[in-house]
Amino acid sequence: MNGENEMEPNNIEVYGASLNNLKNLKLKIPLHKFVAITGPSGAGKSSLAMGILYAEGSRRYLEALSTYTRRRISQAKETGVREVRHIPSAIALRQRPTVPSERSTVGSMSEILNVIRLIFSRLASPVCPNGHRIEPSLAIAKAMDAPGDKMGKITCPACQVEFMAKSAEDFAYNSGGACPKCHGTGKVQTLDPTKIIPDDSKTINEGAVASWRLPGRNFMNTVAATLGVRLDVPFKDLTAKEKDFVLHGEKKKYAVDFHTSTGRVYSTDGTLYENAYEAVYASLKTAKTERSLTRINKFFKFSTCPLCHGNRLNPELLKQTVAGMNIAEVSNLTLAELVHFESKTINWLPSEMKGMVKAIFKDLEDDLTPLLDLGLDYLTLARSGNTLSTGELQRIQLARTLRTETTGVLYVLDEPTIGLHPDNVSGLLKIFRKLIDQGNSLVVVDHEVSVIEAADWVIEIGPEAGEKGGRIVAEGRPKDLENNSKSMIGKYLSGTAKITSLKEQDISLAQSTQLKVKDYFNLHDVEVAIPDEKLTAVTGFSGAGKTSLILDSLVPAIKNPHALPAQVAKLTTAIKSVVSVDAKPVGKNTRSCVATYTSIMDNLRHLFANLSDAKEQKLKISAFSYNNKQGACPTCQGLGKISLDLQYLPDMEQTCPTCQGQRFAPNILKIKWHDYSIADLLNLSVNEAIPVFAKESKILRELTLLQEVGLGYLHLGESTPELSGGEAQRLKLIKHLQKSCKHTLFVLDEPTIGLHPSDIQVLLEVLRRLQKKGATIVIITHDLDIMTNCDYLIDLGPKGGSNGGQVMATGNPFALVKSNQNSLTLQYLRQHFAKYHLA
Repeated sequence: MNGENEMEPNNIEVYGASLNNLKNLKLKIPLHKFVAITGPSGAGKSSLAMGILYAEGSRRYLEALSTYTRRRISQAKETGVREVRHIPSAIALRQRPTVPSERSTVGSMSEILNVIRLIFSRLASPVCPNGHRIEPSLAIAKAMDAPGDKMGKITCPACQVEFMAKSAEDFAYNSGGACPKCHGTGKVQTLDPTKIIPDDSKTINEGAVASWRLPGRNFMNTVAATLGVRLDVPFKDLTAKEKDFVLHGEKKKYAVDFHTSTGRVYSTDGTLYENAYEAVYASLKTAKTERSLTRINKFFKFSTCPLCHGNRLNPELLKQTVAGMNIAEVSNLTLAELVHFESKTINWLPSEMKGMVKAIFKDLEDDLTPLLDLGLDYLTLARSGNTLSTGELQRIQLARTLRTETTGVLYVLDEPTIGLHPDNVSGLLKIFRKLIDQGNSLVVVDHEVSVIEAADWVIEIGPEAGEKGGRIVAEGRPKDLENNSKSMIGKYLSGTAKITSLKEQDISLAQSTQLKVKDYFNLHDVEVAIPDEKLTAVTGFSGAGKTSLILDSLVPAIKNPHALPAQVAKLTTAIKSVVSVDAKPVGKNTRSCVATYTSIMDNLRHLFANLSDAKEQKLKISAFSYNNKQGACPTCQGLGKISLDLQYLPDMEQTCPTCQGQRFAPNILKIKWHDYSIADLLNLSVNEAIPVFAKESKILRELTLLQEVGLGYLHLGESTPELSGGEAQRLKLIKHLQKSCKHTLFVLDEPTIGLHPSDIQVLLEVLRRLQKKGATIVIITHDLDIMTNCDYLIDLGPKGGSNGGQVMATGNPFALVKSNQNSLTLQYLRQHFAKYHLA
């Protein structure tokens, strides 16, 4: 045995990693250890972790399956590496998990609801058809496993009626247990009258009836006029009869005369009239595109289902109880409260059922423990999955993975600290250690210094982003990197980095936005002030109320001050407009690139269309676009690559043989500006393009801004959906750096996603430039460097969910760390100040 153990490999060996900007890397990654990969945004961390380690680990596993099965499994593209040795099967948790559907809840996603349904099927107190409550017993539990016709049948001891007990499946709101009115969604959709007639001071000719502006309904005005409705009178001044016809007139055909702009008249005998409400329903039936549905859905409002009151279940199921609670009440408990539900249930059940209840609740504990360790104790089972933050989704995914108790697997995690309060990171590290103890290997891409400090081994990619990255600049134990002069993260590990130049300052609230939220989720009579033209950080645990306060209350209130959200009790502000800057990908498909997102592409097209060669061929501006049929390569239609169907093997993508990946038609590529084709220019990085366009002021201005916000390494033709979260945010901010930001509020939600500590300093410089232009900036954050650099801090807590929603501390961070105000956030901020010798 000892000889065999000596032969076991200790490292994953990577040879010739050249994916994206990786420079033919050769490295060893320790197995059965916690390995952190760090480096600047765009340096190649995700290329190594996701593009090579995960892709190669999953590909090796898939190769063991049949070709027929592989064909039906989504696979990673061929990895850009010469050889990888000793790599285990891999599981990845991505930076941006898929947003769940409205039918997903915390209970269904964590699979805890499966255990709860089993508890209500086997351990509950049912009610017979005649209304007699039956005490729980082993006989009821056994009936669910009885053979043949006897399965599920129990007899009421009071009236002797035989009836079917509820199975675990009967308690599923995604099947038989769904509320008959809302079909298990917990909400009903109704037309919103205020959206049908949004402004009754307008006339019908001016567009008072919004639903008649939907496609195919623009002639309803004429039908209404034919039947006596006045079109040039404000809607509010129409007679009751006229209003009734517009809103509720019968759907039928009428004879109508249509007058054209040339004076001709077309008479019809069968023009179908649809009233203002019917126009929406009819449009909904015929809508075929996502865009059409989005437009139509604006006329609807979603309200809690009046039958199930939002719990999604058939009300009949609520008769069955466990320890005096029905399944809806248990689903509304927080994960922390479920622990007490277990002890309450055990004490309630007869002694003969103790063995069964302990076995079932052991399953519940196994599912709950990792979720509690990850700081999700405030979530309820009934919480909709599509209302969760990215960080919450990742942690549920991680907890579910841990529950499987795998061994010998490589876990690859991309930014698992997204959305995590510093206090939750310790719980995350505990989970990491459990994964290692179970015999797995762990690779984590992260910038969080406390995570890197806890790693067994660190691989640092750099030294810069893009073409200047893709190399290993340092590797070793965290302590080794502290003393490595080549390491960029080392000075943050040791606390010698300069993270701010700010000092304590008095912040006046005389000029500020005043907001009061009365009752909204866990916010009750919460009042805050946000100083004008300052940088304010809003902090606190996940679920403390940050999103509810800022994104759900402040932002919509400023956007529409005449129709404040119901929860906003007071808003006093000089702000006139809001810009929300999130980390979502820029552009919806691979056709969007840096040049098309900015005005660079438009200016390039004008430049080429004005060349004499282009004029000779009568090529207009539109021809110099790969999104236009005339300009796009005829083989790949402007995508630069083609997909080959290999029958029972996975589809294969390859560079287009006609344009060699340049996207443009051959005749377009022949037209040159200073010896560059338009494709050649798109292949340049921003830094390379600046001297080329030195005399083109419009293009130069945009390029200079890109360089100033730290995006000089991006190629002009680089696909924007593939940019990191931090890169996407900076790209979105560029257009605002060119104009005054007075009376404008910028809201950034977790802007440090994907950012190295040195990149955070670049982002802060951009934000300070906006501030100098008059901007008021609010950042929702967990990042201690951002908190240190803000002018004002608002901390919510003390924790999340029902334990949150209170203002714990407000003020300048330098003053707060010295003050008696206390919160978990301030405890970590004080430690941060001490580490960097700021206090």
